Amino acid sequence: MHDDFYIEVECQQRNQLGQSICGDVFMSRKLKDEGRTILVLSDGLGSGVKANVLATLTSSMILNYMKVNKDIRKAAEVIMKTLPVCSKRKAGYSTFTIVEIECDGETRIICYDNPDCLILRGLESFQPECEELHPEGEANKGKILYSYRFKAQKEDRIIFCSDGVTNSGMGSKRLPFGWGMDNVDQFARGLIRKQPYISARRLGNDIVERACANNSNQPKDDTSCAVLYYREPRNLMICTGPPYEKTKDAKLVRQMQEFEGTKIVCGGTTAGIVSRELQKPIEVDLNVCDSELPPVSFIEGVDLVTEGILTLGKVHRILNNYNQNTVLRNGPADRIVKLLLESDKIFIINGTKINVAHQDPKLPVELEIRRTVVKNIVALLEEKFLKEVDLSYI
Repeated sequence: MHDDFYIEVECQQRNQLGQSICGDVFMSRKLKDEGRTILVLSDGLGSGVKANVLATLTSSMILNYMKVNKDIRKAAEVIMKTLPVCSKRKAGYSTFTIVEIECDGETRIICYDNPDCLILRGLESFQPECEELHPEGEANKGKILYSYRFKAQKEDRIIFCSDGVTNSGMGSKRLPFGWGMDNVDQFARGLIRKQPYISARRLGNDIVERACANNSNQPKDDTSCAVLYYREPRNLMICTGPPYEKTKDAKLVRQMQEFEGTKIVCGGTTAGIVSRELQKPIEVDLNVCDSELPPVSFIEGVDLVTEGILTLGKVHRILNNYNQNTVLRNGPADRIVKLLLESDKIFIINGTKINVAHQDPKLPVELEIRRTVVKNIVALLEEKFLKEVDLSYI
């Protein structure tokens, strides 16, 4: 998170026709203490499981090396030297694109044999200075790494993809040489022109869908497109559990009142405190239901009110199993997950008063105490979804 913008990151993928697993691998890591975000898109040699293993190996090595060494150029060269070369094709086992973003917006990109990155500043293509790097070693003779560096601004976008996108349609009458990065550029800018604030997820998905359409919806190669969008941050606050001391009830509600963003209250006792302090009634909505959970409620000034520990437990399960094929419904936990995924910086205020009901040995084992469930949710949001989370106790 930069003071002026948030970096939204999404990667959309489709498998090669007939393959059950994608040979392209996208990985990301947020080094919270250093304020660095590292992204890698790797395209493994061949297709299916073999390609996926090679791409996973490449991406993992890059992330692990860059975690302890900040030099993106050195990381790329080390990987080039380390990865073996296919004896039949005389080619490296995997191509890759690395993007590293510092907390001040300083962005570095290194690309090896993947299509060029597309950098958009608003509706205009932005081309930072490019440096050619020639890795050492006989096995890397003739290979070139392309390095870019620039200071990002709000509303900048970076689009990088595997050759399944740029080569789509190759051999057809309309696109004999493939779609190409120039056409991807025009297509992306056309989408942004129509929807200036289009999300990274939607933009990446539309590019991948168009690439698949170029092949009559029968992808001839693994097709991946990652998008970074530097934009205005969206904030969310979740208040769950009553404060340890009743005298702090007013402080909790005041913090929530003064917060600028989406507000969620989880827990009947917490909702009662908010209702009392705001002098606003709790209204139950029986139209939003889930057979596993109590219905949602509303309090004027609060966007969503739900039951506490059971709902948070289901939120954790959904997040833990979430992937791009997950369908979110309209139940209380699903609605919280939608809001979490749409938000960038998430503030969670966890009350520390012990609810004796959660200590009842007759209750299911999975009914963990609130603090543990919240910590598990925070870990998933930070590690899996790259959200910035501020957890505080009261």
